[in-house]
Amino acid sequence: MMITPDMQPGELPALVLAYVGDAVYELFVRSYLVQRGITRVKRLHGETVKYVHAAAQAKLVRELEGLLTEEEAAVLRRGRNAKSAHTPRSAAVLDYRQSTAFECLIGYLYLKGDIARLEEILAIAMELAAGRANDIN
Repeated sequence: MMITPDMQPGELPALVLAYVGDAVYELFVRSYLVQRGITRVKRLHGETVKYVHAAAQAKLVRELEGLLTEEEAAVLRRGRNAKSAHTPRSAAVLDYRQSTAFECLIGYLYLKGDIARLEEILAIAMELAAGRANDIN
């Protein structure tokens, strides 16, 4: 998708930003795992879930908060406070809100076109999440 200069991601609803951020993060994680040499689809799926489930994303939010700008922290708060129509049975409410906040931030940076900052945050997130995923294996 071409990001247009007139797009104002800050004016979009937080859940729309999270919707886009969910897709961006999942694609990033899948690409990261393929680059690490994982080529069996069943294993790719299993490894991806370790990175993208709500509890893992909630933990990332807590670890990243001190590294964010004021603007990014405000986007995170918007995502955390967004009211969703449902909460998955597989996630605690707090984890779900935190993961929505993370996805909101990712979507915001992507739609804003701040790819350098997006890649910086995702690289840190991968480093943190990979350490935890290795602990699980």
